[in-house]
Order: sequence, then structure tokens, then C-alpha cells
Amino acid sequence: MPNQNAIIIAMTIAGLTSSFMFMLVIPIQAELPGLLNASRADTAWVVTSTLLAAAIIAPISGRLGDMYGKRRIVLILLAAMVLGSVLAAVSSELILVIIGRTLQGAMTGVIPLGIAILRDTLHKDRVDTAIALNSATMGIGGAIGMPLSAYVAEIGDWHLLFWMAAALGTICFILVICFIPPSTLRTEGKFDYIGTFLLAIGLVGLLLGISRGNEWGWLSLPTLATGIGGLLVLIVWGWYETRIDEPLLNLKVAARRPVLLTNLTGVCMGFAMFASNVAFPQRLQLSVESGSGFGLSLVTASLILLPTGIVMMVIAPISGRVARVMGPRTLLIMGGMFQVIAYGFIAFSDAHIWQIFVTSIIMGFGIGFGFAGMPMVIMRSVPQSETGASNGLNALFRSLGSSISAAIIAVVLAASAFDFNGLPVPSLAGFQFTYILAAIVALVGVVLSLLIPRRTAPLEETHPALPN
Repeated sequence: MPNQNAIIIAMTIAGLTSSFMFMLVIPIQAELPGLLNASRADTAWVVTSTLLAAAIIAPISGRLGDMYGKRRIVLILLAAMVLGSVLAAVSSELILVIIGRTLQGAMTGVIPLGIAILRDTLHKDRVDTAIALNSATMGIGGAIGMPLSAYVAEIGDWHLLFWMAAALGTICFILVICFIPPSTLRTEGKFDYIGTFLLAIGLVGLLLGISRGNEWGWLSLPTLATGIGGLLVLIVWGWYETRIDEPLLNLKVAARRPVLLTNLTGVCMGFAMFASNVAFPQRLQLSVESGSGFGLSLVTASLILLPTGIVMMVIAPISGRVARVMGPRTLLIMGGMFQVIAYGFIAFSDAHIWQIFVTSIIMGFGIGFGFAGMPMVIMRSVPQSETGASNGLNALFRSLGSSISAAIIAVVLAASAFDFNGLPVPSLAGFQFTYILAAIVALVGVVLSLLIPRRTAPLEETHPALPN
């Protein structure tokens, strides 16, 4: 029998490494134009490419895992991440770094696949706690990774960040090879290549319009063409998926009330989580003389926000016990309420450094409980043969919420900015409006969570399971 502790450790480390990829270049983002000898608009793709790849690969890898074996797809994604890391580590050419970052973004599919692996391999008494920890890695990795990336970038050449990523990916690959058993449940059928192509094109267009709208202009032709065009393609994709026998994603399952409401809650929680990722580091690093900030270095600012990740790690076992006693729906409600409390506290305070520190602790409870509850609700509502694809779709909705948050918060802070030493600096009112907006979105997530049925039963298997 496989070592269950080893399985949990292997998938947790893989999840932490996956979420760490989003924060990897944040410490050097402002320096990328000089490092890569390119314009700021072009170097923005070093970040955007990872987000786009993550959004596309999560639902697709989930379906591939259901069909061809979750462990096999996890290994492929890890290999792609290591290859991308090495490619970026040995190059200073913009296009090669972008390709490397795109391959790093593909690793995002490891988290939903890992959740499905835990459901397939662990004893039922350990599943909820392990899933809570693995799902929370989407936030923990970023919280821990920010100060680590900042420190590495400060003491060494920027290429060292990518060598570190390659080393982490290699460790994860070895752990999966050694401790994760081959999948024993697979779904029969053919892979939906047309649906995959339509989904990828639609997501790229929609997310490009959202993520670059502030730079391109929200009413500019590129923004409208990519955003509206992507939305129209997604509509066509949805129509196509409901008319074929073996779709990429079973939208009938995704439309079930508990699954749909959980995914919509994921958008709200992703929005509220990322609002703090955008606003808090800026506030902590802006100069004291501007009247808006505290003048901290990136490393120090990251350490102020580190409690978010630490709290999420600590409460993972608690989340599992709460889910067993009160149901995962309760976790979603608790998570949303903690987010509302966190933003309410900071919005109506003087926002000293200690208050941001306390807010980051409260946010840890919110993200930890909420992110733990989502996959549990979904896996209680879908056939076991579709856990990979369904968790991948949930990860997509969370990413969509984060992308929308980044775009809207950027607009809010830019609109409130004033000139300070020739540079635009967000005002205190802009930060406060950001907190209030995030609290409102988190409250919408609470309402959606309350509408989820207290008890759900999974659908019958729609495809026969294949032997290993």
C-alpha cells in the first residue's frame, strides 16, 4: 500500500512550487526592461504569459488526467516547468524568457490534479485534511515565495531565480516518481481537440482584454477586439461542448447548482485575495514622503505579508475536521466572512504597518478556509471520473477572479493617483476604495456560498472506469 504521508507531502510540495511560479519574477518586474533590453509593454508579457498559460492548462490538464492517468500528466507538467525554467535561466532574450515563463505557467495544472490524486489514493478519514492543505497551496506558495524571490534577487543574478525554480521542479518530479502510484481510474473516450482549441482561444482573448485593458485603454480597439472576441469564442465553445458525446468539460456537471455556485464563489474569493496582493505591497513600499506609503523594501514588505501563508498552513488540518463535522459549505462561508472582516478592518482604520500585518493574518484564515472548501464541495458533487477536469475548471474560475481583480484594482489606484516627484502615486482614498470594493465582492461570495445546498450527492459515472 502506498505511503499516504509521502503522497500528501509530495503533492503539497508540488502545489507550493506551482503557486510560487506566479511570484517568481515580481521582485524584478520593474527592472525587466533593462535586464531584457525591451520596452515595459513587451516585458509585461513575462508576467502575462504565465497567467494565460495557467488559465488554459488547468481545465485541459484535468481532463487529460482523467483520461490518461493523473500521475502521468503531473509528470509531463513538471517536466515542462523544469524545461521552461532552464530555458529562461540560460537566456537574456525576451522571447525565450517569455516561452520559459509560459512553460512554468503550465505547472498550475498540478494543483487540481493533485487534489484528484488525493481523493483517489488516500483513506477517507485523511482526504479532507489533505485536500484542504493542497488547495491552500495556491495562496501559501505565493505568500512564502514573495520574500524568498525578493531575497534571491537581492543577493544574486536574476537568472538564479530560474535556476531555483528548475531545482524545485526537479525535486517535485522525483517525489512524484517515487511516491505517487499510477492512476487506477481512467475515463474512456477520445480527447476533444476542437473544444480544447476553442477554449484556449477564448480564454486568451478574454484574459488579454482584462489584463492589458488598463495599458491599452479600455475602449481601445485591441482591448475590445480581444475581450469581446474571446467572450464570443467561449460562447461558441459552450454551445459546441453541449452537442458532442465526449466534451472537454461536461458542462451539464459544471451547471449543477453546487458546482456552479462554488465556481462563482471562487471568482469572488480569487478577486478578494488578489486585491490584497496588489494593494498591500504597493502601500508598504511607497515612500513615506508621498503620504501614501511606509517606505519599506520589497523583502521587508513581503515579510509583513508572510503571515497569510503561515496561517493557511496551520489551519489546513482544522479545515479538514470542520468539513467532516459541518460540511465543506461551512468552510466557504467562513472563508468569505474572514475576507469581509479583514477588508472591513483595514478600510476603516488609519492603516499603520501593524494593522496591515493583522489584516494579513485575518486574510490567511479567509483564503485558507475558502480555498479548502471549494474542491471538497465539487468532489462531493461530481463523478469520480471527472474530478480532475472539475477541479481544473474551479482553478480556472479562481484565476479569472484574480485577473479581474488585478485589472480593476489597477484602474482604481491609477484613477486616484497624484503627481509626486514626477511619478503617479496612488492616494490613500484610492487604497481605501480598493479595500471597500474587495469587501463587497467577498460579501457577494458569502451570499453565493449560502445558496449552495447543504448536502449534495455526486452524479452517476457517465463514463466507465478503465483498469490501470
